[in-house]
Amino acid sequence: MNIIGTVVRFVVSALVLMFVGFLVPGFGVVNFWTALLAAVVIALLGWAIEALFGRRMSPYGRGIVGFISGAVVLYIAQMFVPGMRVTVLGALLASLVIGIIDLFVPTELRRKRET
Repeated sequence: MNIIGTVVRFVVSALVLMFVGFLVPGFGVVNFWTALLAAVVIALLGWAIEALFGRRMSPYGRGIVGFISGAVVLYIAQMFVPGMRVTVLGALLASLVIGIIDLFVPTELRRKRET
């Protein structure tokens, strides 16, 4: 992936976070720059979880484990991003909404598995 693709992915992720903040009670970001910083922090936390526990445990993993780890990443991200507020219920609902949005507007490139 090139630098333009990476920037576009983070901008799309920030817009998704802003939309989720509008929809989900208990989840909020103050402005676009806060959402962009949150997208970077969430990506770094997701990378760290994936490095420590493997792909199945990462927020990008599918299923209930990915859903729960995504909610934990969202909740922890508020500790590093000023202007982001997340409750436990807000993190769970946001993780669900982000997962649904990701079906239609993927923020990660999916590669076809070669068999």
